[in-house]
Amino acid sequence: MKEALFYKTEPNNDIRCFLCPHNCLIKIGRRGLCNVRENIDGKLYSLVYGKVVAENVDPIEKKPIFHILPGSFSYSISTVGCNLSCRNCQNWQISQIDKDSIIPGRDTNPEEIIKNALKTGCKSIAYTYTEPTIFYEFAYDCCTLAHAKGIKNIFVTNGYTNSEPLEKITHLLDACNVDLKSFREDTYKKICGGKLEPVENSIKLMKKLGIWVEITTLVIPKVNDSIEELTDIADFIKEVGKEIPWHLSAFYPNHLMTDIPPTSAHILTKAREMGIDKGLKYVYTGNMQGDEGENTYCYNCKNILIERYGFTVIKNNIKNKKCPHCDAKIDGIF
Repeated sequence: MKEALFYKTEPNNDIRCFLCPHNCLIKIGRRGLCNVRENIDGKLYSLVYGKVVAENVDPIEKKPIFHILPGSFSYSISTVGCNLSCRNCQNWQISQIDKDSIIPGRDTNPEEIIKNALKTGCKSIAYTYTEPTIFYEFAYDCCTLAHAKGIKNIFVTNGYTNSEPLEKITHLLDACNVDLKSFREDTYKKICGGKLEPVENSIKLMKKLGIWVEITTLVIPKVNDSIEELTDIADFIKEVGKEIPWHLSAFYPNHLMTDIPPTSAHILTKAREMGIDKGLKYVYTGNMQGDEGENTYCYNCKNILIERYGFTVIKNNIKNKKCPHCDAKIDGIF
């Protein structure tokens, strides 16, 4: 265990946690909604510090991150726990743990994580699979050591984070892929157990702080697949920054939403075309291997810049951060 950051002790040794927008009030012996931060005698502790439950070498495209070192590998780690309760979570076995569970995971430390990342030749560390916000203290210490070694740090996040934690880590965090699950408050409440506005605010703050942002929307039939809602998301992204890549991902039945069919390719293609028409520079479709929407195209001359198949980069034509055909500047870190 490690004493947590971002909390205040209230009367009767209750604790108010300020890590995420839930701002949980936690009584002695109890945990917050994430189930991994506990009030022990009037102090808040992270129960998952150094307790890694998933650890893999992944293509960076799997995050998905398409505009940071394409074709490279990312050392990907996670602990258990999450601050949302999405009914469609693909990693629910590790994200949705019981409030009284013994915390599983392999005992490790930031030094070992960085050593493993260097040993495997990874150019970045991705804090992923569950929500990195809830293992913030461990992620922060890993980010500090990785940054010193020239390794990029990437959060794959639901964006449900308060401003102070984001501001504290901004000098260490190179990129975030934010899962913007819907653009309707009702959907966030019913499907995810959260609110939309804090996610919007996080995305805006990340952009302001200079963190590279990519956004993923899992398009779920009869939940968030209307062209009206997807248009609203495109308008929001354009308002924040038209250079932000938008990944439209296909849904497959999972967890508590096995009664919903997979997303049709037609909807994803239509949404991608709409996003491009709206003026977004980079719009992708995912979870449909072999689809042309996986490729990066020049927003100016429309030529292919990066050709992909699944998580594999077949060819990267970007030269000096520019399109070789028309000399347009391509956004990202290459």
